[in-house]
Amino acid sequence: MNRDGTTVEAAAEERGIRKPSWEEGPADLRLVPLAVAAWVAAACAVGVAGWWTLTGVVVCVLGAAVLLTPASARWFGGASGEGGVDDQGAVGGAGRADGVAEGRVRRGVSGGRLRATACAGVLLCAAAGATSAGLHAADLRRGPVPALAQEYARAQLEVTVTSDPRLTRPRVRGSETVPVSVVLNGEVTRVERSDGTAHRTRAPVLLIVPPGEGRDEWLRLLPSTRLKVGARLAPPSHPGDPFAAVLKIRGAGPPRIIGPPSALQRTAGELRAGLRRATDGLDPDARALLPGLVVGDTSRIGPELRHAFEATDLTHLLAVSGSNLSVVLLLLVGRPGRAHQVERGGLAPRLGLSLRLTAVAGGALTLAFVVVCRPDPSVLRAAACGFVVLLAIGTGRRRSLIPALAAAVLVLVLYDPWLARSYGFLLSVLATGALLTVAPRWSEALRRRGVPGGPAEALAACLAAQAVCAPVVVVFAARVSLVAIPANLFAELAVAPATVLGFAALALAPVWAPAAEGVAWVAGWPAGWIARVARTGAALPGAELSWPGGWWGGLVLALLTALAVLAVRRLPYRGPAGVLVAVVLLLVVVRPVPLTRWATGWPPPGWVFAMCQVGQGDATVLAAGGDAAVVVDAGPDPVPVDRCLRELGVRRVPLLVLTHFHADHVAGLPGVLRGRSVGAIQTTGLEEPPAQAAFVRRTAAAAGVPLIHAEAGERRRAGALEWTVLWPTTMGATAGKAAATATTGTATRAATATAEAAEAVTTRGGSGVRSVGFGGASGGPNDASVTLLVRAAGGLTLLLLGDLEPPAQRALLRAHPGLAPVDVLKVAHHGSAHQDPGLIRAVRPRLALVSSGRDNPYGHPSPRTLESLRAGGARVLRTDRDGAIAVVGAGAGLVAVPGGG
Repeated sequence: MNRDGTTVEAAAEERGIRKPSWEEGPADLRLVPLAVAAWVAAACAVGVAGWWTLTGVVVCVLGAAVLLTPASARWFGGASGEGGVDDQGAVGGAGRADGVAEGRVRRGVSGGRLRATACAGVLLCAAAGATSAGLHAADLRRGPVPALAQEYARAQLEVTVTSDPRLTRPRVRGSETVPVSVVLNGEVTRVERSDGTAHRTRAPVLLIVPPGEGRDEWLRLLPSTRLKVGARLAPPSHPGDPFAAVLKIRGAGPPRIIGPPSALQRTAGELRAGLRRATDGLDPDARALLPGLVVGDTSRIGPELRHAFEATDLTHLLAVSGSNLSVVLLLLVGRPGRAHQVERGGLAPRLGLSLRLTAVAGGALTLAFVVVCRPDPSVLRAAACGFVVLLAIGTGRRRSLIPALAAAVLVLVLYDPWLARSYGFLLSVLATGALLTVAPRWSEALRRRGVPGGPAEALAACLAAQAVCAPVVVVFAARVSLVAIPANLFAELAVAPATVLGFAALALAPVWAPAAEGVAWVAGWPAGWIARVARTGAALPGAELSWPGGWWGGLVLALLTALAVLAVRRLPYRGPAGVLVAVVLLLVVVRPVPLTRWATGWPPPGWVFAMCQVGQGDATVLAAGGDAAVVVDAGPDPVPVDRCLRELGVRRVPLLVLTHFHADHVAGLPGVLRGRSVGAIQTTGLEEPPAQAAFVRRTAAAAGVPLIHAEAGERRRAGALEWTVLWPTTMGATAGKAAATATTGTATRAATATAEAAEAVTTRGGSGVRSVGFGGASGGPNDASVTLLVRAAGGLTLLLLGDLEPPAQRALLRAHPGLAPVDVLKVAHHGSAHQDPGLIRAVRPRLALVSSGRDNPYGHPSPRTLESLRAGGARVLRTDRDGAIAVVGAGAGLVAVPGGG
């Protein structure tokens, strides 16, 4: 008590000093069980049959009715009433007043009534969540659309677009690259069968548009646009998918529009298009990223940049989230925790706005945000998080935010039950909850240890969000990012200016395009910084740690995280221990080669040949001295081959050989080129499949690397390596055509670049290109594989067969009847059953290495092939079980070292 009669807390309040939010009292958690009950019930109901949902709803309603009876109140209050009589009163029962006992009983019954009512509320919310989910799921099972999907029938349909069009990710399926298609959500309103009958209906669907000339028109479609499409219907891939059918559009022409979008969607579309135009002149990363930061428009973000954001756990910046809106709200109101202080921040007090007017202005901003970013579930989720921030403005107290967050979850789940099964929704709720509850305590703890206020808040927020979100990410991604916290801290420096300036460019674009371009140019600086943070973090050797996926993997990580938090709280020497942990983590992430080799034994010293673990594909490496290596094939994905080459310390590639153009051998080409000097790319002469051959040409041209064709009989040398091209014996007319269309001077540049990169000496055999078949083989892409016979240091011999099939293997043996036994055989075609026994007997390898992916659908490697190799005396190793494999030594000292992947 002060001298003037006021309390210390009141005086502090007058001076604008508030207690830490976590000291304001216990958090109000009464709405949390209600929200969780609705969430769990909705998640269960969207994936089960309607009768199960109805049964669950009836049981919950009956249970709630029973709990609301007076008998339940007395039962719940009985234990409390008995517990209210203390031992002293029991011993001296005669002296206890009857009125006191009666009051305790009355209070026990009242408390029991409250507890019974709370349990009934949980059951009723569960019934509401299940009912909403059941009604939404019913739309997927009624009407003609699900029946036509089960028949895989064709029909003419009228569809209303309900989402932004988006492109599928490029991926490899077997030897082919799956074409990139346009995907969008819609709602079928009319179905016309092939017999002419028509039906009115309402069914959510997913539209898939194959590649074609009309792709740009499909990508420009706005939600609420009405289309007439002809399509084949198919059932969803998974029972829990939120649509009744998949529509595979016939043809690839432009869409047939029968109804324009609404005025609201046109306005939003014009604003988004204006932002894209304003960013056209920026650097590629900034041009791709800025629309995503502002309105969640990720149409320009390529696979490499997206992977960098995934590896650093920065993907929340690529989607519309509460952080987008919060940045704008913070510009208006400042930090929510200071809303009641005299020195509250933001523009609102400088404009003379009261708290209520500030909340109204924030609400208007939130509604505008929903309009521009489209009212789909992710945007509504962000708006709900924004309204939680607005509540903080009105109260200035964090303890009132938990009920607000729970109420937002309850409303959103009842509005859209499919959110209950959304990982994005779960991550948003967990991150918001952690920022409201855990982060303030950790921030205060850091301040007590001398960390300044701003860095303490930022670090605590990143730690809290990562601690609760990482176990969920593990469930579906089976990985842990070790650079997430520093990456988020560095990126956070630029998020606010990039977002605010991006919104300014968005607002200026319709009225003053030059000014919008100028603001976008300034916004491109922080946006480019964020992209560089993501790329730099993802490029570190230990950026990601593999972890068991699924819910068990998530539970294990959550348990370890909890134990780590407890250990930090109870650790006697936190400072030195923290420094030690930080140093160890830094070493794990950077992975200096000498330390990694000492700790893991990988890569083994003196390795001569390495087979990378790249999944169902091929990527092998031949040491050429120092940091140089000849790479044969690039695998199906740029990420694993790049990681493998970094672990091996390869920085220079005098020659990259692509044995043939199947996607599982060439799709990883950007990973080999990333950050390395590549002298030339050598390919087979049969350019099939054409799309993948064109991909190789485009990628090589963009990197400035010349292409050359392999010719049978040619010999090359790089350092201690010498190799001969054994196959294909002729290049045929295809090679001649490819050579004719090559860029002028390619051969000269290839020879020069190769000589500069590794002082390679080339001796060509044969008289040139001949227009005949592939040595009697079938002539397909597999049989056109470039086959190399390699001699390494110490006399080690290796035979690399690509994907040769038995006809080509037999033709190879006929073309080279004196083929001698080899030390190492790269087994053809991932160890498939299609092998020529005669070739295996002729080369009699001591080591047989198979590159295949775990759980691949082809059964590679074949048990018959493995048995045949072992019967010939070979030791067999395979990447699906042994990981990456390195070969060391020669002669009697020949050793294969597994486990590097």
